[in-house]
Amino acid sequence: MEECAKVAMKIYNTLTRSKEELKPGVPPLVTFYACGPTVYDYIHIGNARVFIVFDVARRYLEYRGYNVKLIQNYTDIDDKMINRANEQGISVKELADRFIQAYEEDVGALRVRPANVKPKATDHIPQIIELVSRLLDNGYAYVTNGDVYFDTSSYPHYGQLTRQKRDELLAGARVEPGEKKRNPLDFVLWKQKKEGEPAWDSPWGEGRPGWHIECSAMSTYYLDDTLDIHAGGADLIFPHHENEIAQTWGADQRPLARYWMHAGYLNIEEQKMSKSLGNVLTVRSLLQEHDPLDLRFLILSAHYRSPLNFSDELVAQSRSGRLRLQEMINNLFSALESGGDASGKRERDLQKALEDAKTRFVEAMDDDFNTADGLGALFDLARSSNIYIKEAYPYNRDLLEEVLQFYRGINNIFDIVDISEPESLDDEVAEKIARRDRARAEKDFATADQIRDELLEKGIILEDTPHGTRWKKK
Repeated sequence: MEECAKVAMKIYNTLTRSKEELKPGVPPLVTFYACGPTVYDYIHIGNARVFIVFDVARRYLEYRGYNVKLIQNYTDIDDKMINRANEQGISVKELADRFIQAYEEDVGALRVRPANVKPKATDHIPQIIELVSRLLDNGYAYVTNGDVYFDTSSYPHYGQLTRQKRDELLAGARVEPGEKKRNPLDFVLWKQKKEGEPAWDSPWGEGRPGWHIECSAMSTYYLDDTLDIHAGGADLIFPHHENEIAQTWGADQRPLARYWMHAGYLNIEEQKMSKSLGNVLTVRSLLQEHDPLDLRFLILSAHYRSPLNFSDELVAQSRSGRLRLQEMINNLFSALESGGDASGKRERDLQKALEDAKTRFVEAMDDDFNTADGLGALFDLARSSNIYIKEAYPYNRDLLEEVLQFYRGINNIFDIVDISEPESLDDEVAEKIARRDRARAEKDFATADQIRDELLEKGIILEDTPHGTRWKKK
């Protein structure tokens, strides 16, 4: 971990459409609210992109010395959930519990770290009712036959996040059957109970919360001041985040967040992912075919705001690149076994490459979390490291340790390779490798090949180098 960034970090703020210097309200604390899943089905790879990129943003902020408090909610009550639960003949709670567990399993496989707080909407009904009451008291909402709506005409800045005027938003607005709102842009805060739906008591009768109100209620409950960062997918800009901004201002007369971050869309084979095209790829299904770290690598290979294409070919390319990094890490560990205190031009060249990588990585990530350029710095150092290992024997052990330590720190952010001391060999395997080395020295290549094949059957791969035999497991 480094000190809080002395050189300004910059974040692209969707609200202002510009990169801005990160200035938390109470540094070194950074309060971070990331919209979580609606738990009615398995998450798809587009959802996974959002969760991975903000996991990395959180980790990088911690690397730069900030104390991050991350809140990520579960939407466990809405129309989709009610419809799906009715289809399956189970309660909404049973459906939610099932898919919360599935979500945590899937993102866990993708190495997304849990948020500090993971609130459920249904556990915060009192906070939601209180927030709706404040909106009514302040004149920003109205009641119609048990439904409560936010009055968008009461908030003159409505549309600021979307960068659209009211007339433009109205052109795409529609009133669903049964809605009783005054204006097509008004949105529901509290829904009157319908037959067979979960419901809670409220001052306006039995009912349930609307979708948008839950995030404002939970974020203001756990973080009672303006958030530093509010994040989600680009699909949430309108109406979800636009409505959050309006209702939070109406209730508390303050901005909900200083910075609004949105991850770009993910396409499948250059096509928009949609149920109508039949190309929605769940993480659960992809994990049966691909290493989760290859999926994570692919997502980090593009800037989080850029569109990202997904295909089996691109996953294969990501796997190839990731394994090159992993192989370099393994080579560093192997070289440590014969490290000494060598000092010369090759050591100076690798030291310079290391310092350049450190600088380039921080510059890339300080510039709106540019993971693509950050990966580029890692690969350039990997090339320099491999050249050093190939040409510089005997090695400088301290320098190799320094390179490994750099990769450990970065992998704590990206989490795309495994960096740990290699497993030790059991005595039988170690003896066979030693016997094979003797056979090769005596030019008994038949015996050497036989031992190599025996070890391969046990899952041990041998590599002959100018500096001795290296091994790894399949």
